[in-house]
Amino acid sequence: MTVVDDRTSTQTAELIMDLQAVGLRIETELETGRKGGAGPSDSGFLWIDGVPVTVPPNPTSPYALRAEDDGQGVYRDGVKVASVSGTKRPRFYDLETADGVPYHKIALLHLDSLASTVVQACNYWGNSDQCGFCGIGLSLAAGSTIAKKTPEMLAEVAVAARDLDGAVDATLTTGSSVAPDRGALYVARCGQAVKEAAGLPVEVQFEPPRDLDVIDQVHDMGVDSVGIHIETFDPQVLARVAPGKFRTGIDTYFRAWERAVSLFGEGRVSTYVILGMGEDPELTVEMCRRAVDIGVYPFVVPLRPVAGSLMADVPAPSREYTEPIYRRVAGFLEAKGLGADTAVAGCARCQACSSLNLVQQSGGATPCGSGGGTPGVFQIGMRK
Repeated sequence: MTVVDDRTSTQTAELIMDLQAVGLRIETELETGRKGGAGPSDSGFLWIDGVPVTVPPNPTSPYALRAEDDGQGVYRDGVKVASVSGTKRPRFYDLETADGVPYHKIALLHLDSLASTVVQACNYWGNSDQCGFCGIGLSLAAGSTIAKKTPEMLAEVAVAARDLDGAVDATLTTGSSVAPDRGALYVARCGQAVKEAAGLPVEVQFEPPRDLDVIDQVHDMGVDSVGIHIETFDPQVLARVAPGKFRTGIDTYFRAWERAVSLFGEGRVSTYVILGMGEDPELTVEMCRRAVDIGVYPFVVPLRPVAGSLMADVPAPSREYTEPIYRRVAGFLEAKGLGADTAVAGCARCQACSSLNLVQQSGGATPCGSGGGTPGVFQIGMRK
């Protein structure tokens, strides 16, 4: 990850937190974007002052992306506030497999990370268990992807993404399966194929398997890191937005993380923690601390409503809400010696959907034990 210098890092972190809260008005081309798919992120991809960022397009945002003679820039009130690069269409998107499947339907380039949902189906989708923030069935219905990617397909695309567009790692996820392994073994086989063919660090993401020995099998396939995503630590919110995950139980996630950390090492196990779904912020911070204590990286991100998802109309949380949480969690990570560099691969390595690592690197972490951020900020009303 490219890091801005100390003089501008704090300003860059503040700008990116703002952009991820209010979005970006697109007044020029933003070639690369993600719509639908597994998880909570609907966004455009860009580099802002050398930092990878995903930003939701918003036609009413006070910030605008505009063309310049030598690139693009972010403007507010007619004043340029940042330079932008890296928004062109990846070259490997124009290739296809021997049997005619376009590469861009197999995997996408998220800035410098190759990403794919290897099975574009989930046993939670389309029923009462559907996760409110997720859009895994939307991109398949739109014809922008295929239902199942094979290890061979992904290996072929990974080599092209590395050679043509400089991909530095691969992140592979999957919809949850009813099988005892919850889909972990198939996504791990895909990761193994990518790593063997392209030599890229690989993260695979899956639900806690019913038998934790499955995590040992995933480790034995040679992938570098795993993401096991709880989404929220607030049980009331989890029951409302992800009923299937709620039934799995937060304690089950901790047991899965502990097993994974014992195999992959501290910092190479991560979990998404989405802000802005009505969660108790103090509980969220405390549970993030508990996760960090066992070596898990809690990848704290603002809710990015996916068009067509059950939570499409829920607004993204404000910077005033997210920033003190970032600062406190960054303090835990700093004390534990964890960061984006320890993640090796995956979302926690990329960091484009979060400002957590920027806050940590800019010296904005709240020291452990010093309490929480801006006084009164947690009374803004995010709890529902």
